[in-house]
Amino acid sequence: MSDPASGPDGALADLRWRIDEVADRLELSVDTIRFYQKRRLVPPPAREGRIAWYGPEHVDRLVRIRELQGDGFSLAVIRRLLDGELDAADAPLAAAVADVRDDDGSGPEEFLDLAALAARSGVPLPLVEAVEREGLLVPRLHDGVPRYTNADVDIVAAGLRLLEAGFPLPDLLALARDHHAATRDIAQSAVTMFDEHVRGPLRDSDLDADARAERLVDAFRVLLPAVTALVAHHFRRTLLQVAQEHLEAVGEPAELAAAGEEAARAFEQGWRP
Repeated sequence: MSDPASGPDGALADLRWRIDEVADRLELSVDTIRFYQKRRLVPPPAREGRIAWYGPEHVDRLVRIRELQGDGFSLAVIRRLLDGELDAADAPLAAAVADVRDDDGSGPEEFLDLAALAARSGVPLPLVEAVEREGLLVPRLHDGVPRYTNADVDIVAAGLRLLEAGFPLPDLLALARDHHAATRDIAQSAVTMFDEHVRGPLRDSDLDADARAERLVDAFRVLLPAVTALVAHHFRRTLLQVAQEHLEAVGEPAELAAAGEEAARAFEQGWRP
């Protein structure tokens, strides 16, 4: 790929362009460039009267922003990377966080907008939008925009089954709000522990930036599935325990027997309904 700031003969052009010329050169919209300026991702242009001029440093910065967005970085992380506010070892860690997949990684990952998610799951779009507003659906950034995956399709379809079983929508949404709040608290505690006991000591070590980055990424890739498994396992066991206690208090003998058999099956098979 040729230098975006170069002319067709490879030499630098006039070294300054109007915003529409930069947009055409990089295949961006003028609104996108102005949005990046508003978010302090791109420095302000030089001005001559009412004309704003952009130089090679703006073009290079915009190209880098597009590359980092393609790697899955959020705009907040991109700004800190470009401004040198992040430790050199943090960039690979941020990339590893952005690259986490929801599936087994055996095939290409699909990224869906809300309309596609609704179509795939068979759930009306207004209902999916309501679930998203309540925080039960948490998007991932892909090319800088919120997107969903097949794992979210499965979750939305599971929610539909709850509605079909007779759960009232307002009650499910209230449960979603409570779950989202509690889950964020747990996640923030886990991230704080990682920062305090893994990232902090590594940053204070005598290792060079590449070695620190490698160890940070390795630790993240080990600890993320471990923490996820611990939380999921504990929730399953707690849910079964609460259900059993409730049935013991109000259930009929036939219900207790059926619940006991189902609990045993779930424990043996790892809760695969």
